[in-house]
Amino acid sequence: MTIKKTTSLVCEALTEDLSGVSLKEIELPKISPNQVLIKVKAASVNFPDLLMTQGKYQHKPDLPFVLGMEGAGVIEEIGSEVSKFKEGDEVTFGSWGNGAFSDYVVVPEDGPQLKSKSLNFEEAASFQTAYLTAYVSLVRRGDLLKGENLLVHGATGGVGMAAVQLGHKMGANVIATGTSEGKLKNTLDWGASHYLLTHKEDGVSFRDEVKELTEGKGADVIYDPVGGDVFDESIRCINWGGRILIVGFTSGRIPTAPVNMPLIKGFSIVGVRAGEFGRRDPDKGKENIEAVKKLADEGTLKPHICKRFKLKDAKEAIKFLSERKLVGKISVVME
Repeated sequence: MTIKKTTSLVCEALTEDLSGVSLKEIELPKISPNQVLIKVKAASVNFPDLLMTQGKYQHKPDLPFVLGMEGAGVIEEIGSEVSKFKEGDEVTFGSWGNGAFSDYVVVPEDGPQLKSKSLNFEEAASFQTAYLTAYVSLVRRGDLLKGENLLVHGATGGVGMAAVQLGHKMGANVIATGTSEGKLKNTLDWGASHYLLTHKEDGVSFRDEVKELTEGKGADVIYDPVGGDVFDESIRCINWGGRILIVGFTSGRIPTAPVNMPLIKGFSIVGVRAGEFGRRDPDKGKENIEAVKKLADEGTLKPHICKRFKLKDAKEAIKFLSERKLVGKISVVME
């Protein structure tokens, strides 16, 4: 292996302010017979990247670790037993601990997938996590049906954007929510029929607007990566037999549900962990990945990249994410 070192964004200490994160030159592990070396072209910034630097994510890699959940690049070298790929193949990959915010990564052969020709490197790096989350949520866990009303919270973030696009493709009436009208206008281009502000001057309030848009019924499926007060209000505007999909807690508060509400209104609260779904049921997990790959290959769904950072500025990319400035996805581009 000719490449022995890589420049990477490394977390060496868990802090609230990213002070434990810095760019470093580190040794690459030697390629084993079933591994490949990837020259990274682009990586996606995800909310778990921030949470992992604070020790608040469910996956807690040992310190120090390299940040970056997913990326795209070109295979530069393959191990002696690798048969799935060849040098020069364009691929996407997920990575924990020896992450994608690097010039080069070494990953097992069964990790990468061939990059969809319909996506460039930045789009491909930003596709898998967001759209797999949306697919498992709406298809596997939410059983979203054509003609149903889908309420998507956090709709201007990466996983929210994917849910808006996929929900529209599935024939749902999509209502997007967020905290910035300027950012929410983008959701109309992604397939939303309407958008609503969740936060008003007197607090979180949107139940009346949702009921008005759904002829008094409420939403059939609610996609919630926000939690907190947004969840509390959501259980007041869900239809009989509805499904609230718990995707995350970007608000910072994990809510508690008064269990008399699901009893009275007959709705379900459903947890979503797209990756764990595949680990628990590998066959369905494989089907999920193939379905998402098909969506990418079709070229009808594409992530909106709102801002690009160079690798040397990857720490600033995570800071930008923490300030809730993004619309869609943020990309780290390697020089």
